[in-house]
Amino acid sequence: MSTPSVLQSFIAGQWVGQQPAAALRSAINGQVVAHTHAESLDFAAAVHHAHSVGVPALLKTDFQQRAAILKALAKYLGSRKEELYAISAHTGATRTDSWVDIEGGTGTLFAYSSIGSSELPSGNLVHEGPVVSLGKSGQFVGTHILAPRRGLAVHINAFNFPVWGLLEKFAPGFLAGQPCIGKPATATSYLTEALVRMMMESKLLPEGSIQLVIGGTGDLLDRLNGQDMVTFTGSADTAAMLRARPHLLKHGVPFNAEADSLNCAILAGDVTPDDPEFDLFVKEVAREMTVKAGQKCTAIRRAIVPRRHLDAVAQRLRDRLAKVVVGDPALEGVKMGALASKAQQSDVADRVRQLLAAPHMSRVFGEPDGFAPRGEGVADGAFFSPTLLACARPLEVSEVHDIEAFGPVSTLLPYDDLDEAMALAARGQGSLVGSLITKTPAVAARVVPQAAALHGRIHILDAKSAPESTGHGSPLPHLKHGGPGRAGGGEELGGIRAVKHNLQRSALQGSPDMVMAVTGEYVRGATLIETDTHPMRKAFEDLQIGESLLTEPRTISAADVQAFGDLTGDTFYMHFDEEAAKASPFGQRIAHGYLVLSAAAGLFVWTAPGPLLANYGLDTLRFTKPVALGDTIRARLTAKRKIDRLKVGADGKGQGVVAWDVEVTNQSGEVVASYDILTLVAKR
Repeated sequence: MSTPSVLQSFIAGQWVGQQPAAALRSAINGQVVAHTHAESLDFAAAVHHAHSVGVPALLKTDFQQRAAILKALAKYLGSRKEELYAISAHTGATRTDSWVDIEGGTGTLFAYSSIGSSELPSGNLVHEGPVVSLGKSGQFVGTHILAPRRGLAVHINAFNFPVWGLLEKFAPGFLAGQPCIGKPATATSYLTEALVRMMMESKLLPEGSIQLVIGGTGDLLDRLNGQDMVTFTGSADTAAMLRARPHLLKHGVPFNAEADSLNCAILAGDVTPDDPEFDLFVKEVAREMTVKAGQKCTAIRRAIVPRRHLDAVAQRLRDRLAKVVVGDPALEGVKMGALASKAQQSDVADRVRQLLAAPHMSRVFGEPDGFAPRGEGVADGAFFSPTLLACARPLEVSEVHDIEAFGPVSTLLPYDDLDEAMALAARGQGSLVGSLITKTPAVAARVVPQAAALHGRIHILDAKSAPESTGHGSPLPHLKHGGPGRAGGGEELGGIRAVKHNLQRSALQGSPDMVMAVTGEYVRGATLIETDTHPMRKAFEDLQIGESLLTEPRTISAADVQAFGDLTGDTFYMHFDEEAAKASPFGQRIAHGYLVLSAAAGLFVWTAPGPLLANYGLDTLRFTKPVALGDTIRARLTAKRKIDRLKVGADGKGQGVVAWDVEVTNQSGEVVASYDILTLVAKR
């Protein structure tokens, strides 16, 4: 084995660390993998670098450009993933475990690249909207905007996901134009250090985008200001200690915690041992016990089962766990690796002892059933037997709802009725995720509204969803990760929500012209730009926000309504039955709403070939007033928003997205329809 390296921190654009300090050992055989460095870090320089270099460099790019960088970075890291897999093996992870961490991390980069490209504008300001009129004349309006915080984020992560844990926080923050300082848990920091080296070697990131701390954070948190933020993943106790830091409280530094929690899975009483859902429950519990050796903040710690099926569940879990081969993941057939460190092994053993010392507790499966990890040198590794416990009277035993053994450990909790099951779930005092395994929709409809108050995510599993389900323990980029109470009260991921968490929301008031100038979006009531050139004839670069066209009028006749009904098959009585229409709230026949929409398009669409390539959708469509037969309509088409998504068509020409505000009025000037059209427009 080569001489163990000294890990380095990446601070203020420099790699720091030459002298070895603490030895970090392989979870498989106890051999030294690397050392932390002994040099102290200049956190004042780190914070200054993030503020003075990172923020300006990131804000020289815009949302769309940063989304493209994330995609390129994901591809680059993917091309070097085998290097990360090789290092990850020292953490005790199997190939599958490492896949969740490594390719789950790069997959999150891809996801946020797509989210940024499709849901964020060009520029560095998000107009959240809607615009509301605050005065009688429409010349004083209000709305909401989201702007970069112009601060940094400190990401403090747990040991269990050294790659994904950093990347799932980095991606939305990077999109938001926010540099970060990553602080991985020391035990597995050698994998995070390798990741950050690759990120820097990619040469894709603006200077100052990311820094890395190996070891303690010293006075880092006491150097932050109100524009900065802190995110934390780890134990609830540590989260509480950090959250209460006086400096953070004094300066109002946002603190987002995602803490380990006593997540549960409920087997509903409608499921019998003969149902496929019964085996799905057993499989899910066993998987959550053994993937990453149970070291997941989302793992099932409490398996809540009908008392009448307790023995059947216990036996099937025993049978499944007995087949799990534990040992060195490099060996063929090994399905579960080691805990991340000897310290973690000791902690889990202590927690199991505490649980077994509580009243009404027993061991269903564990080390006494024959635990012998496979592989050379494993006696010096951090292996721990899958351990299934049971609590005969779970409502009377507080320990089972308070003590978490962060490893391959779960406890069976029997219940007598559904109300008792939900009471047991609530005893967890807030969790990241809860699963409900049922075959009856009515059971889900009863449980979920109550359970949602205490669970950040609810996973309903039945035979229909099972083939595609990603499982109880898998946070997904598009869905929120985090939970209330013991789970920390924070939120991560959740699609575009995560980006917005990293931006500052401000209310904006002013005239439509001023609001339009700030947001880069047309606001009704703002000064229009009217020229002799139809706005749809203009290339993407030449079109100005606010360019507008007022069409010629068109009268909607009975013949139009008849032709539209014949063409579409929409013969709703309101359009064709004179007597029935008189008895309606409108008192007369009216035109189809979609006829009005189509007629308006006929009034404003430029029909000859040109820069306008495609119309791919409508947003915010509302029919605000009926159009009677004989009414005359006209449309106002205005360029509302431009987004340069950096796309190129098959012809090699660039393309951008233009949203058009459309307002259709009648002969009295009343708005009858309002909507946005989304179009693809060619560049010059």
